Amino acid sequence: MNNPQVIDVLVIGAGPSGSALAIDLVRRGLDVRIVDRSPHAFGGSRAKGIQPRSLEVLEDLGALPDLLAGGSTYPKLGIHAGPMAVPWKMFTHREATPNVPYPNTWLIPQFRTDRALHARLSGLGHEIEFGSELTELTQDEDTVVAKVARADGMEEIVAQYVVGADGGSSVVRKQLGIGFVGTTDDSDRMLIVDASVTGLARNRWHMWPGRGGKFIGACPLPHSDMFQWMIRLTPDEDPPAQKDDIVQRIHQHTRNRGIRLHDIHWTSVFRPNIRLAERYGRGRVFLAGDAAHVHTPAGAQGLNTGVQDGYNLGWKLGQVLAGADVTLLDTYEAERQPIAAGVLGLSTDKWGGIARLDPSSMKRGKDEQQLALTYYGGPLAPADGMRTGTLRAGDRAPDAELLGPDGTWTRLFDVFRGPHFTAIAYGPGAARDLEVLAWPTTGAQLKRLTVGTTAADRLGFSDPKNTLKGAYGLTGDTLLLIRPDGYIGHIATRDFLTTTQSAARAMTP
Repeated sequence: MNNPQVIDVLVIGAGPSGSALAIDLVRRGLDVRIVDRSPHAFGGSRAKGIQPRSLEVLEDLGALPDLLAGGSTYPKLGIHAGPMAVPWKMFTHREATPNVPYPNTWLIPQFRTDRALHARLSGLGHEIEFGSELTELTQDEDTVVAKVARADGMEEIVAQYVVGADGGSSVVRKQLGIGFVGTTDDSDRMLIVDASVTGLARNRWHMWPGRGGKFIGACPLPHSDMFQWMIRLTPDEDPPAQKDDIVQRIHQHTRNRGIRLHDIHWTSVFRPNIRLAERYGRGRVFLAGDAAHVHTPAGAQGLNTGVQDGYNLGWKLGQVLAGADVTLLDTYEAERQPIAAGVLGLSTDKWGGIARLDPSSMKRGKDEQQLALTYYGGPLAPADGMRTGTLRAGDRAPDAELLGPDGTWTRLFDVFRGPHFTAIAYGPGAARDLEVLAWPTTGAQLKRLTVGTTAADRLGFSDPKNTLKGAYGLTGDTLLLIRPDGYIGHIATRDFLTTTQSAARAMTP
């Protein structure tokens, strides 16, 4: 092909990370293609836990209704000890609050998560190009050329940027020559089986511990007759492949011959890879999701971290393509790599605890929910910046309930939703400066929100329940700049105009 059209971004890999990124890029009006080497969408349950922060991200991306319809909260554990099953609360169920609308981890098989993201992307007019395998990647100062093999031949796709979200065995990462540092324990394997089951109560996530770290678990998958089985194999054990052999292995360990497996929908042998990419990209090519970091399954962290990789990178690519300084893209690795390193440590500790039959390893709390992850101290949130009573630049921006001038209530997250920045002026002094704050006409636009501190302010919104004031720790006039990914880009409690303009320059054309 001569002079092929140059697209904005090519995304390689249509799992949750790549799909979330593609949705974010498309809604910014960018010219995007997303390819995947598999012939069709993934069909297994694999990563089945969506954390509260990811639910907020997926709400913003427009995929949340399908996710909520396809899942449920987690049941209690049922730890089997002989004929007894001891109930164990793995999660503390929390009620929604104005600042945390989705406080509980959501149980949903990965194939439904993929389906929800793909449906959202299709609704935006883009389809995933399955059966398209990357074979070669080259780049120069201006573009990247990807050679993609399909059943009907080879195509060269030319893009300004490429993102590899193509899994732990990433071809993109290998093409870039980026090291993947860590370990793979081939002696520690787990057989994962999705199967239709009878003879087992569906109100528990069943766990049958055994000596030497052996265990079998069975988690009911919502709105189906399926369980995800987790069978930890001994170092020299060949994983059973046939249904009868799998059933025999389950009966042998559980001593419950009433359990019946019917249709087996998906199987996989998992080895705990614990690895982190040395870099998150090179030149015009970036890595996201499992291509950049792989985890143990403990704590449901991998998928969530990958989705948030894409959420962090998407707005930055959009801004640079609109004319922002290219150094903005350097902040992707600077912000996301430390997060992945911390998550790797968390999931590894949980996995080791399961092997030791440590009950605390089965508990899940705020560390797993990812609501407290922060970019504070990074390149876009310097540690010497101003702060409120509860928040610093780089922290997640909480939700709140505000009363509009027409007497209707508005969620702050509804104001945030979309590809824009949001500025919140709390108090009349901050509101005056926000009114004259200059903003570029290209790239992500700015939505301005003014909130009165007293009934006499007569500003756009009021906070009669003090949900904004409380969650944001506001004690006086404050101007907050919220990034498109829902993190605080700047806090000004004085010098509202000059400091906010200075912070915005690093993120805008």
